[in-house]
Amino acid sequence: MARRRSKKKRQEELMELVNEQPFLTDEELALKFGVSVQTIRLDRLELSIPEMRERTKVLAESAYGQLKAMTGGELVGQLLDVELGRRGSSLLETTPEMGFSKTKVVRGHHIFAQANSLAVALEDAPVVLTASAEIQFRRPVYVGETIFCQAEMKSTRGNRTTVDVVSKVGGKEVFSGRFEVATIDTGN
Repeated sequence: MARRRSKKKRQEELMELVNEQPFLTDEELALKFGVSVQTIRLDRLELSIPEMRERTKVLAESAYGQLKAMTGGELVGQLLDVELGRRGSSLLETTPEMGFSKTKVVRGHHIFAQANSLAVALEDAPVVLTASAEIQFRRPVYVGETIFCQAEMKSTRGNRTTVDVVSKVGGKEVFSGRFEVATIDTGN
């Protein structure tokens, strides 16, 4: 009987966690719950929770249509959700081409580009440029890891907006930045 309760509790926590962080893979969920990947897959099936790629695809389809400053193809990473003028998130699956061949460490410009493009995408304007950025790399990201990036607008003064961005791998911070983006009046 105790086993059923722990399964039920695990499944409740799984449902809650996937709703909060839909980007988590079965492997990451298995580590968090201390169970096998197969157990997570069975729990997902019982709860009708789609796998991570399907969850992020559904989120992305509704988010891309809202972008004004860029197209989906210009954004670095896969857009998960966006509230123009407020916040957004994206996912970047790193590949061998992004890393150094000897160390398998992902080059910093890929991590920066994901964060920068998300900061720009939040602005509800057709032309947006990065005016400045203060960034910190917290730890190396290795080829094959998936970067979850969240951005939130903090303040606006005139045509400039401050956007805070945090990137995580497996729930642990790997990058943070404060971007100042500027909207440009094109006269159209």
